[in-house]
Amino acid sequence: MIVLSGASVILPDRVLAPGTVVVDGDRIADVISGENSGPAGATQVDCRDAYIAPGFIDVHVHGVEGMDSLDGRGAIAGIAVRLSRFGVTAFCPTSIACAPEALRSMLADVRAARTAAISGARVLPAHLESNFINPDYCGAQPVECLRLPRGPRAEGTFCGEEILHEIEEARPDVGIVTVAPELDGVIELVRDLTSHGHRVSLGHSGASYDEALEAIAAGARHATHLFNRMTPLAHRSPGLAAAVLDHEDVAAEIICDGVHVHPAMVRLAISAKQPARIMAITDGTAGSGLPRGARATLGGRPITVGDAAYLDDGTIAGSVLTMDRAFAMLVTGMGIPLTVAATICSTTPARSLNLHGFGVISAGAVADLVVLDRDFQVRRTFVGGRQVWPGSS
Repeated sequence: MIVLSGASVILPDRVLAPGTVVVDGDRIADVISGENSGPAGATQVDCRDAYIAPGFIDVHVHGVEGMDSLDGRGAIAGIAVRLSRFGVTAFCPTSIACAPEALRSMLADVRAARTAAISGARVLPAHLESNFINPDYCGAQPVECLRLPRGPRAEGTFCGEEILHEIEEARPDVGIVTVAPELDGVIELVRDLTSHGHRVSLGHSGASYDEALEAIAAGARHATHLFNRMTPLAHRSPGLAAAVLDHEDVAAEIICDGVHVHPAMVRLAISAKQPARIMAITDGTAGSGLPRGARATLGGRPITVGDAAYLDDGTIAGSVLTMDRAFAMLVTGMGIPLTVAATICSTTPARSLNLHGFGVISAGAVADLVVLDRDFQVRRTFVGGRQVWPGSS
């Protein structure tokens, strides 16, 4: 049994200060007001001058500290270990558009990591920021890898059906699939993917408001990095972003680095969607956690670390954000209350992915926790009641 005592405990509806969290095995046994030593023989952890928050869940992260999800065998496990230092207790390894062979290799690596005993963040089914996105809104995605679901094969390349075959062969390891609903055949693809249990996300898209609504009616329930790489909000042509904000069935990701989305727009999105339908993501790359000016890769393409990640031609290529910094930015940079920040960093992604008992601090919940100092730097990360960061030397 572990007793985390004296902290400001971030509960769903309030901050309990001081408070004590008692962990028994992989579950939270109790949450107690005040400092409490717990039962005799329990391991005591002094958490005075600290916050305890539910472990962060990042549903959109490509890599961290020099490792990319498409780097090959062992990359996903390596990312899982590294993410725990930033308070992440579960994540969806995220791909960019790639060839079938690369996708097959990544999904095999996801499967291996999900079944291995890793002293790090939990590996969830992958998020495929897929081949079925609009070339006009692809950003740093490799345009040469973009396809229609049932489009023809060009000589010497691959077709969309080959990508779909890889998804079919690895269904348990594919969680979220990002698509652009305005492309030929994508509405049918949305129906097929959702019928097989995948969560379809709308993004990298020039969809109109009506086209977005059609995809939502077909089963799409997620939006990829709201506002980024989609038609902007306009009062006579509201587009995809407005459809996402307007429709309560859709949960939206938002990058909380202060670079990708202005703080005012983050606050607006939270107000429009309510915290239960907004989730903070990093869209982090292998440049995350590296110093400014460092070089890394995104799906094999070189990127440089700045205030975000950039291709050599200056195209923004994801972020260099980590989830602890996203949480800090929400609270200190955007004026979001601690309880709301915890909801959108932990609770909403857990509920959106049907992770029952995760993403919240309450008796009986899974003991995935992060201990933060008053500057929101990570002191400790627990996954299933076991401290995974700092690890044993």
